Amino acid sequence: MKILVRSLERTVTEAELLKLFQQYGTVESCALVMDAATGKSKGFAFVEMPHGREAVKAIKGLNTLRLHGTGIRVKQADDKPTAEK
Repeated sequence: MKILVRSLERTVTEAELLKLFQQYGTVESCALVMDAATGKSKGFAFVEMPHGREAVKAIKGLNTLRLHGTGIRVKQADDKPTAEK
């Protein structure tokens, strides 16, 4: 399951996010979205967890958690429609 993590302070690292989500189970990937021009975090990330039950527990457990002083928002990522060829 792909998870969207929003409202991240710009100082949060991928390693910190990975550690948080690993408390709930296996993490396939964890990626902060970076600004191409500045190289700094845009304040959101995507985490991929292969097991739905673990992902749901992570979403419930981490949504509104205060990280670096800010309450983060965690939810299942919406699938973007693919462009037709």
